[in-house]
Amino acid sequence: MTRFSDLHLDPLVLKAVAEAGYETPTPIQAGAIPPALIGKDVLGIAQTGTGKTASFTLPMITLLSKGRARARMPRSLVLAPTRELAAQVAENFDVYAKHTKLTKALLIGGVSFGEQDKLIDRGVDVLIATPGRLLDHFERGKLLLTGVQIMVVDEADRMLDMGFIPDIERIFQLTPFTRQTLFFSATMAPEIERITNTFLHTPVKIEVARQATTSETIEQRLIEIIPARKDQTAKAKRELLRAVIRAEGEACTNAILFCNRKSEVDILAKSLKTHGFDAAPIHGDLDQSQRMNTLDDFREGTLRFLVASDVAARGLDIPAVSHVFNFDLPSHAEDYVHRIGRTGRAGRKGTAISIATPHDHKYLEAIEALVKKPIPRGAIPEGFELSEAAQRPPRKDEERKGRGPAAPKGRGREDRRERPVKDHGQQAPMTPIEAVAPVIAAAEPAATAERHEDQRDDRREDRREDRRDRPRHDRRDGADTDRGGRRDRRRERPEDDAQVVGMGDHVPDFLTRGLARVMTPHDD
Repeated sequence: MTRFSDLHLDPLVLKAVAEAGYETPTPIQAGAIPPALIGKDVLGIAQTGTGKTASFTLPMITLLSKGRARARMPRSLVLAPTRELAAQVAENFDVYAKHTKLTKALLIGGVSFGEQDKLIDRGVDVLIATPGRLLDHFERGKLLLTGVQIMVVDEADRMLDMGFIPDIERIFQLTPFTRQTLFFSATMAPEIERITNTFLHTPVKIEVARQATTSETIEQRLIEIIPARKDQTAKAKRELLRAVIRAEGEACTNAILFCNRKSEVDILAKSLKTHGFDAAPIHGDLDQSQRMNTLDDFREGTLRFLVASDVAARGLDIPAVSHVFNFDLPSHAEDYVHRIGRTGRAGRKGTAISIATPHDHKYLEAIEALVKKPIPRGAIPEGFELSEAAQRPPRKDEERKGRGPAAPKGRGREDRRERPVKDHGQQAPMTPIEAVAPVIAAAEPAATAERHEDQRDDRREDRREDRRDRPRHDRRDGADTDRGGRRDRRRERPEDDAQVVGMGDHVPDFLTRGLARVMTPHDD
């Protein structure tokens, strides 16, 4: 069996490893450390929890033991996708390099630029950073990457998920071509394979486990629930989760509970605390100091339940996690492998319990297809019943307070027609049309005759007015003009010589009915 003493590491590094309680390297460590020590590029593929951090930290410390750092020019660079993972790498470096004089700097968000600038100005051997903060320092002119001898990309598949691949490519281009590159990932997506083919030079590939496999030390269970109403799904899942935790009893010493959304993380943590569980949230929107304090409390055992987004799904080394609960099934199947990998680490036994609803069927199929085996189904805890609020039927079927039963779809218009008209005060009584119909019929002949007589009088008056308004022709100057001096154009065109005749008696009566009461002989 291979031991750390067989890997030709620096004696000071071996001393620190022994003090940390490690004697036998993991498969990924035994495969990656020897080629890294002779300066070769390494491509390591291993599932989470297999010790990838030590695979690059130990050879890096050994190689950097000779040499001296210069201001603003780090000798090595470690890129991590999240602040927590970067901080964890920094902690591992402190443990393994405590007997050396190597220095480090941690560049992550949530910390002032001024403090980080002071560390860079003094010169550091190892720079551990997230891609965004590293590029911020570079663009401010506070950092040079031309002196990087060793570059490490940790959790590369998580980098891909978080959209850091363009930043990674840019950082690769800022470092020397002669650098040594150590590239680690749990899965090998096509985009990651393209990067390795572009920036790694004849790498030594170490793959110690089938891609996207789950550890055999983890007991997996899936508990399915069908909520009574869709808008109470989250409430029903919270009630079931509390029942499952109680059913686990003392076996559940601590646990990480994963949610898909940051808002759901806060809600679940608050709900657990309300029901007497020691829980706290952690996600990307929280202050960095709060996130680190929460993680420290969980590591030290003063916090029992850590409610997290996928920010805690990758790389966090918390060896003694007894349970992982998937409150939400992840939308990306690979995240399931990383989530449950937080338990069952370093040969320990672990339990991973997932809660699913019919809506999660497509996510469940993708997960089972990835791990190439079905997730064992578990039973709902004995005696568990949903609360009255979670069992209440949907609103469309229940009696609404003060409104009666909800109306079926499509009946709203008919219902409005049948509603009584609201009383807006005293109104004049309305007489039915049947009561006045005989009176209207009796008065109709007389009214019609009177209207026709008025129309005939109007037409006679119109003809008289027309004759009075005809222009008188002045023949003294040979010009045809009207009273206003305008020439009579009718004389210029023979076809217009005929006089214009008024409407006459031949016009249908219905055309003049509207004019009879509007026009009078005195309108002009």
